[in-house]
Amino acid sequence: MVDVAAVARGVLLVMRFIVFGLTLGITLISFQAYQKRRTERLQYAFLGFAFISMGVAVSSVITQLGAGASQLSLTFFQMAEAVPFIIGFSMLYLSLYR
Repeated sequence: MVDVAAVARGVLLVMRFIVFGLTLGITLISFQAYQKRRTERLQYAFLGFAFISMGVAVSSVITQLGAGASQLSLTFFQMAEAVPFIIGFSMLYLSLYR
């Protein structure tokens, strides 16, 4: 008999790898654009995407650690997860309005 929970966890793992791959791809594209035309806007965009990629990676790790962690440590992990997203989206905002 097929273990539906195991299949769902496997699909979720693949989906997380796809999301991380996409964020790395857009980070690479923004870095290449910055290398061609070294403007402040492209630099902010590259840094924004890099921090968002970091946030996705941290989010995946925290999800894996969350099952065995206490509620307090999980809260601190989630706070640490939010920091790269805050920085990343702030950098993207700056790239659009500077």
